Amino acid sequence: MLQNSFIQLPGVGLKKEKSLWKTGVLTWKDFLNQNEQSKYQASKDRLSLDIKTCKSRLFEEDITYFYNILPPSESWRLFKEFQDSCLYLDIETNGGDYYSGFITTIATYDGNNIKYYVNGKNLDDFINDVFDSKILITYNGKSFDIPFIESYFNVKLNHAQIDLRYTLKSLGYGGGLKSCEKQLGLSRDGLEGVDGYFAIHLWNEYYYNANQNALETLLAYNIEDSINLEKLMQISFNMKIDNLGFKEFKSVPYSRAPSNLFKPHFETITRIKSKLSPNY
Repeated sequence: MLQNSFIQLPGVGLKKEKSLWKTGVLTWKDFLNQNEQSKYQASKDRLSLDIKTCKSRLFEEDITYFYNILPPSESWRLFKEFQDSCLYLDIETNGGDYYSGFITTIATYDGNNIKYYVNGKNLDDFINDVFDSKILITYNGKSFDIPFIESYFNVKLNHAQIDLRYTLKSLGYGGGLKSCEKQLGLSRDGLEGVDGYFAIHLWNEYYYNANQNALETLLAYNIEDSINLEKLMQISFNMKIDNLGFKEFKSVPYSRAPSNLFKPHFETITRIKSKLSPNY
């Protein structure tokens, strides 16, 4: 999609970009191959130079360059060209804020491998691993996950980010990650009703009672979040492409979701739910 994009260029907005597409200028190559002179030739020449810069930066796989020049609402356009550099990320916490709280578990998925990190075990390994990726894909990560990670580890994550909360909202889907999943037909076998608040109680059950079943259920939930982010990203991207209305713009294929490394423990979930009634 990047090579179909002109919105990152100075003076080009969504309206002007769409007018270019309607005239048959669908790619950077189409723009550069225009031969006829225009009364706006000076402006056209400047845009040509900018497009040549974009071509060079794309060849260099300079993700940061495109992330910085694209409008934040259009960051989804990074996905197709750079999906091999994406990391789907989700954290769980003890429910505290950035100052009094702490991270309990982190789950990541890069499209091939699932990794998980547990407080008191291998949580610090996350910081070494996260810099292997260049784009972080989250749900509400700009407001929660990323600032919490930066505060907890005292580190700055300078990655490009695609926050699906805003991408999905622009498509008409809201109400939180689980709500968006349901609206889009994604299921969570064995984890229905488990949410971020419930995850706090799973951690407490593990930490205070040494209940390994509770930890495995928490990790199953956390990993499911990160796995589902890939599907939501692909769905969102393809919906965005469809909404543009040009058949020449190509969608991305849907990946087969990997198997979760852990299975939720029904008895543990039922017992905690009974303690939390009537909320659950």
